[in-house]
Amino acid sequence: MSRSFFGTDGVRGQANSWPMTAETALKLGAAAGRYFRSDGKNGHRVVIGKDTRLSCYMLENALTAGLASTGMNVLLLGPVPTPAVGYLTRSMRADAGIMISASHNPATDNGIKFFGPDGFKLSDEVELEIEASLGREIELVPPLDIGRAKRIEDGRGRYVEYVKTTLPRGTRLNGLKVVVDCANGAAYKAAPEVLWELGAEVIPVGVTPNGTNINQDVGSTKPHAAAETVVAHGADLGICLDGDADRVLILDEHGHVADGDQFMALLARRWAEAERLNDGTLVATVMSNLGLERFLQGQGLKLERTAVGDRYVVERMRERGLNLGGEQSGHIVMTDYATTGDGLIAGLQFMQAMAETGLKASALTRQFEPVPQKLRNVRFAPGQTPMEAASVQGAIRAAEARLAGTGRLLIRKSGTEPLVRVMAECEDVALLDEIVGGLVAEIEAVL
Repeated sequence: MSRSFFGTDGVRGQANSWPMTAETALKLGAAAGRYFRSDGKNGHRVVIGKDTRLSCYMLENALTAGLASTGMNVLLLGPVPTPAVGYLTRSMRADAGIMISASHNPATDNGIKFFGPDGFKLSDEVELEIEASLGREIELVPPLDIGRAKRIEDGRGRYVEYVKTTLPRGTRLNGLKVVVDCANGAAYKAAPEVLWELGAEVIPVGVTPNGTNINQDVGSTKPHAAAETVVAHGADLGICLDGDADRVLILDEHGHVADGDQFMALLARRWAEAERLNDGTLVATVMSNLGLERFLQGQGLKLERTAVGDRYVVERMRERGLNLGGEQSGHIVMTDYATTGDGLIAGLQFMQAMAETGLKASALTRQFEPVPQKLRNVRFAPGQTPMEAASVQGAIRAAEARLAGTGRLLIRKSGTEPLVRVMAECEDVALLDEIVGGLVAEIEAVL
């Protein structure tokens, strides 16, 4: 069965339009409730977290109603980062966790992603089972078996305390001035709290959510505000999170951005030197720069590539017993600490490296020279299938032939937005521009 409802990171779309409607959320809650309460017994629990979007209230209430109607008890965490939901699902011995968020997307979008009792995101197989039951009649439980809903007032505090334990006991960040950009999202309270409690001087950005400004000119997708703040305040570094705080970009003292590839290279090298990098292997996606692969080879380390999406990175890590992986976009997955990408914990790892080495951020964020890479996105309308056009397929084959032996070409549909992503790598910048520009023009002509 194909996946038509779930994407690479749960269900996502424009709020109050299919599938992000209250009606669909209610049905999805009921379908999930049926799955996680398949034994028919009472006492099953699910935790729900959310980011700061206006539509989260609507979807939270609808999900709660659907879950309770099938006998699930619901524990409401309020605004917390996505990794907090993974952590608290396990900590509170819940049967499932749900995060309501569209991550780095604008406030008009929203999404719903599920976690299993182990705190990891659900597999494709489980999501398909839930999806298959959406069209069925909701099987309501008897009146006395309806689930209860309860607000958990200290969910954020529990997560904050756990995050601090990921640094060695006694570690303090005194003397470090850090700009933390929370994207007006889920970590707007948790991230500054953690950094301040560990002793850093904190300059917050993007900590005034109003329901409609999440990711708006702030956060990991738009780090210019944080970069300007780093320079203006003479900060030692910047930490840019996205709307649900599962990804991070690091800014050096000059405001220059280091992507996830440079960050993973730093962690892989440090962990290998400390003999804690399992099997000497890092897991990344096909989007990661060829320069990262060459750097790891030079260190005697290995790179395993997966399809795009942190869920696929995590699946490979679990299959192989590996403990470090991530994406160029800033998902940094450290299964020693978390079940999903955690931007705040990753940021602490970087600050620990600064504290231990005495090096500036700029010295730590340039681990390798990246191969020139160009990425362009082409938006398409519902129902359009530009990748299936014969002219596009022909252009792709021609481009691959021109890059053979000198670079890479990757063209794919986004799993979270109606976009075709055209990415190529090549030492010859002129050839790179020509190939990417030509492919984008061919796709746009079809559209």
